[in-house]
Amino acid sequence: MRIGIIGTGTIASAVVRGIAADGHDITVSERSAENAAALAGTFANVRVADNPTVIARSDVIVLGLIAEVAPDILRALRFRPDQQVISLMAGIALSDLAPLVAPARALAVMLPFPGIAEGGSPILAQGDTALLETLFGARNRIFALRDADELSAYLCAQAVLSPVAQMVETAGDWLGSRTGDPAQGEAFLRMLIASSLHNTPAAALIEALNTEGGYNQRLRQHMERAGTEDALRAGLDRLARDR
Repeated sequence: MRIGIIGTGTIASAVVRGIAADGHDITVSERSAENAAALAGTFANVRVADNPTVIARSDVIVLGLIAEVAPDILRALRFRPDQQVISLMAGIALSDLAPLVAPARALAVMLPFPGIAEGGSPILAQGDTALLETLFGARNRIFALRDADELSAYLCAQAVLSPVAQMVETAGDWLGSRTGDPAQGEAFLRMLIASSLHNTPAAALIEALNTEGGYNQRLRQHMERAGTEDALRAGLDRLARDR
């Protein structure tokens, strides 16, 4: 496919790296020049151009802009009726994006994570996901969402990643203080958690680790008594209210 990328920040760059080996003709914008140059220097099928040239050369356009500045940038560009647009911007609803890219079709809002560069990553998507499945579905899992409200709820819930990472870091530091090797301790914990949850629902894993008097049960019950579960639910509710 002829794919254009407007905006080459961290996530948009990861998107390019995730599909560059598939043989697409990819043109990335000059925005975030260092990232754009790195992509063009790594992949022979990636070139850098200004925004109007990106649009002119592409049939599929991925928007990786900052939502606040996107309307002014998009209004200055000329889209074609045969073009399909995928947005990486959580801050602009699909219905609001449509008039900004007309007469092109605003196909979907897609919210990937940095792991899309290597594959095996979740992708949140709202809208028509058929093209997303074609481009990304072979190596990643696309979670198709019904509407903007469901997308917003998933955005709140994915924020659990940071406190989970902080818990792993804290446990790794604790382990390192007793073994002298915090890096190995954290690597062990990361692998343990990722492999344990990869194909096992959380409730089933909790039950499997619920041996009476076992380490896992005792630590989980300690944290429940400390109010961590209530704090998590309250934090998610606040994110949903303040979005």
